Amino acid sequence: MAKLLIVLGVVLIGAGLLVKAGVPLGRLPGDLVIRRGNTTFYVPIVTSLLASVILSLVALLLRR
Repeated sequence: MAKLLIVLGVVLIGAGLLVKAGVPLGRLPGDLVIRRGNTTFYVPIVTSLLASVILSLVALLLRR
């Protein structure tokens, strides 16, 4: 449990530093934004894939 909390903290700090540096997390190329009138529909396809890869790598590291 301690390893999980440490890794989660490091991942959150890394994400925070990326956002602070100007990396547009959540607005990557490949994410769909549909605007019709007063409605906006957002589908974060590439962001979801990237999050999945990162979480898979973290899980792989925690299993060792």
